[in-house]
Amino acid sequence: MAYSRIRVLLGVTLAVSFLWLSTSSLQRLYYLLRLPFVWKTSAAGAILSQQQDGFDVTFAKYEANYSTYATGVRPLVPRRLHHIHLGSSSPPQDWLDARQDCLKHHEYWETFLWTDDTADAFVRDNYPHLYAMWTSYPFIVQRVDAMRYMVLQKYGGAVLDFDLACKRSLEPLRRFEFVAPAAHPAGFSIGMMVAASNHPFVEALVKNLPRYNQVWPLLPYATVMFSTGCHYASTIFTLQSNRTNLRILSGPPDQPRMHMLNGLVNTPLFRHLGSSSWHGQDARLVSFFKNLDQRMLFAFLVFVLGTIAAALLFCVGRLRPRTEDEESQSPSVAVKLPRKRA
Repeated sequence: MAYSRIRVLLGVTLAVSFLWLSTSSLQRLYYLLRLPFVWKTSAAGAILSQQQDGFDVTFAKYEANYSTYATGVRPLVPRRLHHIHLGSSSPPQDWLDARQDCLKHHEYWETFLWTDDTADAFVRDNYPHLYAMWTSYPFIVQRVDAMRYMVLQKYGGAVLDFDLACKRSLEPLRRFEFVAPAAHPAGFSIGMMVAASNHPFVEALVKNLPRYNQVWPLLPYATVMFSTGCHYASTIFTLQSNRTNLRILSGPPDQPRMHMLNGLVNTPLFRHLGSSSWHGQDARLVSFFKNLDQRMLFAFLVFVLGTIAAALLFCVGRLRPRTEDEESQSPSVAVKLPRKRA
């Protein structure tokens, strides 16, 4: 009876695992895990540079009052600046100060502050087919991330994290259809994105949200990053057949991390306060793994998943009921009976 219960338990575990990792889930997992391997090749033609784009990535050539119109360059991105803050708590004062710095440097831009009320109405009215999913996200930051893509697709402009204090205007970037800063060790950061309205890539970011909406048990950091965060957005980037109008803001060859928004940093565009307030307890673990060789990590994950699957299958096979033929072939045990006294 005990063996039977164990068999049922293992069978249910296997069934649930295969359902959770269905064909579409396995394909999604493959796309997510392959990012470190394909990012360099995928983004090679998208890295913003002086040679390719005639653009000074240090921003030293662009004065504080630089105007795209005055230079004769046709702007592709509207002058709209978006900040998003969801949840019952008020933004910290340093966040409010950081936003004020950005408003000061974008005096002639139309500004938006998306809160619970305005964001809820926006998603319900413009993306009713995504509203139920958006409201059911387990983490607030997932709703914030999804809102980034939605408002950029609808209105265009620039969307910024609340903990980014602007040091200058983003005006020089309006000549490109889409720009985001490079991240480490692969992908790009969604803390700052500049995009034209109704851009095909941003549309793809919105369209794929339901497909990648999966909770990773006991891993809130992975759940956020793989469903709506930087890793998700960078994965969708690698799946685009045409990336000619996408740009990744990196830096000159000798300073490739110039614009990376990791921790407390100063870039030509921002002072990053490095809040990362949404990180779960597993963030340190993921941060540790991301510093390892990504190919070794991939091989390790495949080995672990394969070992677990093989162990479960072996246990199920060992616990199957024995047939009559197997019983007859098993060695018999001789039982000596006591002799009867005469």
